[in-house]
Amino acid sequence: MLLEGLPRVLAAIAAGALATLALPPIDFPASAFVAFPVLVWLLDGIGARQTLLRTLLADFWIGWLFGFGYFVAGLWWLGSAMLVDAAAFAVFIPFAVLGLPAVCAVYFGLSTMLARRFWSHSAFRILVLAASFGLFEWLRSFVLTGFPWNEIGVLAAPTPMLMQSVSLVGIHGISLLAVFVFAAPAVLADRHGRVPVVTLAVLIAAGHIGYGYVRLAANPTKFVDGTRVSVVQANIPQSDKFDEAAAQKIFARQIAVTEKGREARPAKPEQGTGAKIVETAPQERTLIVWAESSLPFILTERPEAIARLADMIEPGEMLIAGAPRIETLASGRERLYNSVLVIDDNGEIVDARDKVHLVPFGEYMPFGRFFESLGIMNLSQMPGGFSAGSAHDPVPIDGSPSFLPLVCYEAIFPAEIAPSIAKDRPGFLVNDTNDGWFGNTPGPYQHLRLAELSAVALGLPLIRAANTGISVVTDAYGREIDALALGATGTIESALPAAAPATPYSRLRNLPFFVLLVASFAISVSIWLFISRQLD
Repeated sequence: MLLEGLPRVLAAIAAGALATLALPPIDFPASAFVAFPVLVWLLDGIGARQTLLRTLLADFWIGWLFGFGYFVAGLWWLGSAMLVDAAAFAVFIPFAVLGLPAVCAVYFGLSTMLARRFWSHSAFRILVLAASFGLFEWLRSFVLTGFPWNEIGVLAAPTPMLMQSVSLVGIHGISLLAVFVFAAPAVLADRHGRVPVVTLAVLIAAGHIGYGYVRLAANPTKFVDGTRVSVVQANIPQSDKFDEAAAQKIFARQIAVTEKGREARPAKPEQGTGAKIVETAPQERTLIVWAESSLPFILTERPEAIARLADMIEPGEMLIAGAPRIETLASGRERLYNSVLVIDDNGEIVDARDKVHLVPFGEYMPFGRFFESLGIMNLSQMPGGFSAGSAHDPVPIDGSPSFLPLVCYEAIFPAEIAPSIAKDRPGFLVNDTNDGWFGNTPGPYQHLRLAELSAVALGLPLIRAANTGISVVTDAYGREIDALALGATGTIESALPAAAPATPYSRLRNLPFFVLLVASFAISVSIWLFISRQLD
């Protein structure tokens, strides 16, 4: 509270960075019980300023510094993507490592600035801090296309047992409650309101743990009869993706890993012998899942590749593969999509879905014509970038539950997914991704956790195929059935987990969070007004 100048600045940045120890792959939530009390005490130490503007800036500055430390320590691995083609993109490393965190930190600065408007000497001040963080974490999820990476709520969900509350109030609700609980140690020495605030924090933490334990215990993993999945992790270096000469080699490697995985599948039961009639229809459907951009060319332009896939895909199998797709408009202009193709055992593309939520600067350039005139292209190096698909729609499959395809970081936007499954609820999620951009860094671990939280929120199993990892099959409660480590090559051969009943979040979406948010602000402002009148 008494720090000034540079020590104060460093304390705020260090506290934010410390909180990231609770993120994957370290998963040490205890660090947040130190980081957030430090933030509260730094806010307590802001003295009176001569003008309202200076007061607002002081309140904003502490939150921004805390956020800057949090996002730099949590997102430094984004610089790895710039090194895949260093000659073209290394110059942008400072923007990725420092610039994006500086922008994201604005949300934390606005959170503390708002909270300080209703700050009091009561322990209940941490409730308004929690509500403010909840509000701006929600805004961060959709403003400027949204970037809800590593929301505060993720710090409170390192295991399946601690993920289950997201099915009730969503990740924004968990963020609000997490800030309140993490900040509670800061008020242990307070004279006013300490007992009810600490008691409430303990009850919230106990409820979070207890609900997860009870939900998992009451819902053991169940599987869908007659459907298996084969998740292929070909582990192709990202640098090869830019080499057109390597396209055939990449394609051959995908097939070789797939066929080798088939050898490891459990043998099918005998269908009959002698004079007994043998059914020709397959008794089991196997879904082969390839990662994002696993087909390194436009499949419809490669008849020899279609023929090879027809040879590879056996009766009863179906391939779900990430691939670029071209659509020719009536004007003759072409649009390129980052898509998921569904290919049957005849080598026919029977369905396709296009990526809806594209990555800014990665798959398209905001103000694209201006940047391209300067010779600056998106990371995918596609002139004009990809076009966005129109909507998320489940894909029906004969003999198997339908699935909802999510390409790359689409899986971290549960609020965008929920409306698309409200009327036509699929049996599982397929997340095709390519985290090869980020090498052996925390990025792939964080991406996996965010996808798992979305799946738990919606109550759907997750089938995740990642080029270099981490590929995984989880049940509808986030329990891993099997996984392939980062950098491994191989397949996951698993039965398909069954979907859970529709969760409160999948039905109500962010409504429980908004109720929690309004109630938190109402209680905080009421207590602030009461204390202010008492002082007057």
